[in-house]
Amino acid sequence: MSVTELPSMIQTAVAWRGDELLKGEEWIYHLTDAQIEELEVLGKRFMDEDPDLRFVQATEYPLDVCAEAVEAWRQEVDFGRGFLLVRGLRSEYYSDALSAAIYYILGLHMGEPIRHGELGDLLDHVYATSDKTMADPTALSAKVRDELVYHSDSSDIVTLMCLRHAKQGGLSCLVSGAQIYNEILQRRPDLAPLLLEPFHWDWRRQDHNAPSNTYTSPVVSMKDGVFSMYAGSLYIVTAQEYPGVPKLTEDQLEVLKLFDAIAYEPGMAIAMDFRPGDIQWLSNYTALHSRTAFEDWPEPQRRRHLLRIWLSSKSKRPIVPGFGKNAVVQVREKTRDGQEEDPEAHFRIREIAVPRLTS
Repeated sequence: MSVTELPSMIQTAVAWRGDELLKGEEWIYHLTDAQIEELEVLGKRFMDEDPDLRFVQATEYPLDVCAEAVEAWRQEVDFGRGFLLVRGLRSEYYSDALSAAIYYILGLHMGEPIRHGELGDLLDHVYATSDKTMADPTALSAKVRDELVYHSDSSDIVTLMCLRHAKQGGLSCLVSGAQIYNEILQRRPDLAPLLLEPFHWDWRRQDHNAPSNTYTSPVVSMKDGVFSMYAGSLYIVTAQEYPGVPKLTEDQLEVLKLFDAIAYEPGMAIAMDFRPGDIQWLSNYTALHSRTAFEDWPEPQRRRHLLRIWLSSKSKRPIVPGFGKNAVVQVREKTRDGQEEDPEAHFRIREIAVPRLTS
């Protein structure tokens, strides 16, 4: 592959710098009182009717006041800068189940929920239950207080809702994949083509119940003029530990090192301190996310607690075959290959709103 086949400099809204975005608040949407009231009414009805999360449809909980705004959020996530923070829900006055119900309804309107790993839950919890660090290969990123490196998740869209924030730290950090690519193309055009070639990724470390040790994906996809990125060098490096995985070349290691170095350069990222009720919508194809380390409250009921939903986008983004984890994620209606449901999986809102106390 020659350098001339690479995407040229990305100059659309998807290529941004955090220091520029922080000069304004265009990336924050403030809900109106009428929108909040509509969502609270729908959330309470959702709890009363208690639908099966595998099969409930957005059309069963239609939006009126919020419809135009939600469509604008979808456009921004899929075709704009790639992320948005929605603020205003009064989650401090809700039960966690009501917060989860409102969140799931919005998720249904933003995309199609997919399962979190092999257990099958459709709503996951970012809630520290372990003192492990990410240096421990058994550590799960959603269950520790350690800093997380920049990475992509397994879905088209990843979304987080804050129920409670940390005592200190725990900032959500985003960085533009397109802007990182632009920097690599300027500085090392000789290394940039490697990003379009497949890498092996550590599947087992991301999900201890994964059916295989690794999967493959390039870091960059360019198809029909649409740029996409899937990144996270940690899982590329740890995949090297499995037998049969081709060893990374010196050039591959160098481009991954450069990628990470650029992501952490001053001004590249935007950091946000979640407030209770905040919902972050993020395209996994455009921005990478990380988290700073945090100190938690000693009381379990006060600890940092985020809800997470993975979504398939309603917009059919053109990507190269085998890009990201699209080939291995599970749809919400059924298990992988018709396997029996895990007896610990939850598909009712009151049950799924309670975090699992696993490490």
